[in-house]
Amino acid sequence: MALYLVESSLNSIVATKEELHQKTQELQRELQKKNAALVELQVSKDYSRAFFIVEADGQSTATGALREKDIPVQLVKEVRLVGKDLEEVKKNNEAVNYLVEWNIPDHLTMDDYLARKKQNSVHYQEVPEVTFSRTYVCEDLTKCLCFYDAPDEAAVKRAREAVKTPIDNITEILTD
Repeated sequence: MALYLVESSLNSIVATKEELHQKTQELQRELQKKNAALVELQVSKDYSRAFFIVEADGQSTATGALREKDIPVQLVKEVRLVGKDLEEVKKNNEAVNYLVEWNIPDHLTMDDYLARKKQNSVHYQEVPEVTFSRTYVCEDLTKCLCFYDAPDEAAVKRAREAVKTPIDNITEILTD
């Protein structure tokens, strides 16, 4: 089984947290039928961006279940989880409220990326009001998604500066 990032937009599909919860439950049931699972779903506050992490035996399984539930697929990439254990993420007991996207430079290999992350992560302590949670790195090294719990966007930007990693996009995500 592999992990897949599936990006979508839900703003024409759901308008409330209740509708999102119902659509998520429907999707989870559909994925279970295919021996797959929704690991997590993070959605922007305006529902315009949705980031599904699906555990499945193939890309078509991951995207097929979404399409069957009328959820458009805008991007799909196989990803690697960094910073947390998969079983821990599946428990869904950690609060995150910001998602940072970084388009990885062409010259960086996965080994380079992981070494850089390990070396720079100690600098998160310089911004104690921000908690780094986890990263999903696209296996093709095109981009990564980093999840944070922070008081505001400015704090996330300070944390990224501390670890010497740019931001290509930052999204405030819906919380319970």
